[in-house]
Amino acid sequence: MLKRFIKKLVSGAKERFNKSDAHWLKSLSSHPNLFHLNRNSVSLAFGIGIFCAFIPLPIQTIATVFLSLAIGANLPLALTVIWISNPFTIPPMFFLTYKLGSILLNSTIEDFNVELNWQWFSNLGSDILFPLFLGSFLCGILFGLLGYFIVLMLWRWQIISDWEIRRAERKKKKVNRI
Repeated sequence: MLKRFIKKLVSGAKERFNKSDAHWLKSLSSHPNLFHLNRNSVSLAFGIGIFCAFIPLPIQTIATVFLSLAIGANLPLALTVIWISNPFTIPPMFFLTYKLGSILLNSTIEDFNVELNWQWFSNLGSDILFPLFLGSFLCGILFGLLGYFIVLMLWRWQIISDWEIRRAERKKKKVNRI
């Protein structure tokens, strides 16, 4: 069931890569796990996607592509998973990661207003950005590993339940023959 859902989600991605005008993309589509759905590539895609979703910079997509290529995760699925950090979830995610970083660094949680200018970044940005990056990195690692292992366990559970169903069907057919 999970595999069918994921297959429907990422269907046609390999063909779109092959039809691309960028010739270097065509060589990527030959990697065995980038578009294949197996337990390893899907669980790695979830781990990478969740880890990159916690990056507090607008490089999540680029980081996801490079990590998926380097590790051999399912690329379309990893790119889909990073959308857990969307405009609705980013404020609470990054506020909580900032609080975690502040607690770990034993610093005070600052009340601040965001101003997008160089003076704000130089004065208050270092007090906020370092705890934010630390908390985001730790949460990314923790939740990425958690997502990886949960997908591995769900995949294994699905395979075992499928085996049990097939075993029961074979047993039933064997009893009906007698």
